[in-house]
Amino acid sequence: MENVGFVGLGTMGASMAANLLRAGAHLTVWNRNPARASAAVEMGARQAVSPCDVAAHSDITVICVSDTPDVEAVLFGPDGIAAGARSGSLVIDCSTISPDSTRDFGGRLAARGVGLVDAPVSGGSEGARLGTLTMFVGGAEADVARARPVLEAMGKTITHLGPVGSGQAAKAVNQVIISGYYLSVAEGIVLGIKAGLAPDRLVEALSGGAARSWVLDNRSGRMIDDEYPLGFRLALHRKDLGIALDMARRLDLDLPVAELTASIEDGLMSAGHGDEDMSVLARAIRGGAD
Repeated sequence: MENVGFVGLGTMGASMAANLLRAGAHLTVWNRNPARASAAVEMGARQAVSPCDVAAHSDITVICVSDTPDVEAVLFGPDGIAAGARSGSLVIDCSTISPDSTRDFGGRLAARGVGLVDAPVSGGSEGARLGTLTMFVGGAEADVARARPVLEAMGKTITHLGPVGSGQAAKAVNQVIISGYYLSVAEGIVLGIKAGLAPDRLVEALSGGAARSWVLDNRSGRMIDDEYPLGFRLALHRKDLGIALDMARRLDLDLPVAELTASIEDGLMSAGHGDEDMSVLARAIRGGAD
């Protein structure tokens, strides 16, 4: 594996970086809060002083940050990746951001001789920790082939969907679909509880039929307990839905389930639940958003 850099060691990025180290990568890392890099450094990573420093020591630099402005800042801001990246190097962006901005960033990097692969991920903190993430990939064929060993160290299902920006568009589709899963599981679980059914037995029964889903298997317990420790932050899903709904408006499409979910998430965030797991949607169905 080539020398790899990693920028952004949050809930997802820290586990993804750890899996790269376990795969034998020579890793250079940077995080806005330097203390978040300590676990990777203890595993053998080199800690950089800036994204520019990461790129200067890396053939391939992975980004995993929260939003479009954050990606632009670590790429093109003062001491950004673009300033340190050598011609012929590659950037892999695992953040979830705007497809249009991704295409713009790809063009700006290409002018410097640097390739870009967009590879947003799905699978939550569990998938990041276990290395089983689903990765939606966009980029030139040669760049994706070069990125694949790095992606395979972090994910399990890796699908090349087209040119730069295609991965982000596919991730937007994913976030629309999981809106329906989370909201319908929340409605069903709360309905069952209110109807007096034993919730654990209800989930067991549902899991044997067509209602089974990852959300039912992995998040129904939180909805039953009405406790929502982090797996995937509600505020981040709302950000992702904003990207998807912007895409839909440009394509003259109505997405009623996604719109409803966004509205419910707005209410939960206003009540202070934005940093809880997305399964906190059940709190709104229970009638306890505050």
